[in-house]
Amino acid sequence: MSLSINRARTIARILTESLPYIQKFAGHTVVVKYGGNAMVDEALKQSFATDVVLMKLVGIHPVIVHGGGPQIGKLLEELNIESRFVDGLRVTDSRTMDVVEMVLGGQVNKEIVSLLNRHRGKAVGISGKDGNLLRARRLKARGGDEDSEFVDLGQVGEIVSIDTRVLEMMKASDFIPVIAPVGTDENGVSYNINADSVAGSIAGVLGAEKLILLTNVAGVRDRDGKVLTGLSVQQVEELATTGILSGGMLPKVECALDALRSGVRSAHIIDGRVEHALLLEIFTDEGVGTLIGG
Repeated sequence: MSLSINRARTIARILTESLPYIQKFAGHTVVVKYGGNAMVDEALKQSFATDVVLMKLVGIHPVIVHGGGPQIGKLLEELNIESRFVDGLRVTDSRTMDVVEMVLGGQVNKEIVSLLNRHRGKAVGISGKDGNLLRARRLKARGGDEDSEFVDLGQVGEIVSIDTRVLEMMKASDFIPVIAPVGTDENGVSYNINADSVAGSIAGVLGAEKLILLTNVAGVRDRDGKVLTGLSVQQVEELATTGILSGGMLPKVECALDALRSGVRSAHIIDGRVEHALLLEIFTDEGVGTLIGG
């Protein structure tokens, strides 16, 4: 069946609009933090997979870092292990860490790899423990404010160093890395690391063109609730100091700023509830979230 004239023109316009972006970003690395609704809604999972595979086919090098908090919480509940949080961080004792590794490095990671490969991608799942990718140490956190005592979060870590050799090998071999945010210290102790932080840090050491954080919100909003589509680093810092940025958005913005300071060209906080959010953000003029820098 032939296309109608209007539909044909629409498709041609979209393809033409995407061409300059494909030319601009081909050969560059884009690090994507995959989480939220995009990981659980079936239609969103499929659109995410096709977006990533298409990015690879047009010469972009996607690196995927995933979360898995809800899946970890579900299994802990089934095992009658209590979940406790301090400032949004899961307190991780040895039993909980076993579950974290089982869910992140096993269940979630392999599901994403399988999803990408079903769409004819060449995805390989790794943990931050593989090839000493993520060297970590125990994270020290305060229980609320600056004057609080440090709280023992157990095996919750922060990144000390990143060895990118395994990622460079995958890039050279045309594979798509899918990374579970678990690292180890010099003694081989495992640590659960915040996935946003892992994505931002990896983007920095790889000199990525873009860091993209998939979220369950439309982007950074101003005081009136309007989504701000393009912001400079200075504008973001002003929003933070005036208290407009708060709650769960604040750590994501801080992650984006850290990545930009490390040399990433631009950071994007986008609405992962929109089908094909990655392609819309990278290859169209409007996008579906907030671009910082770049």
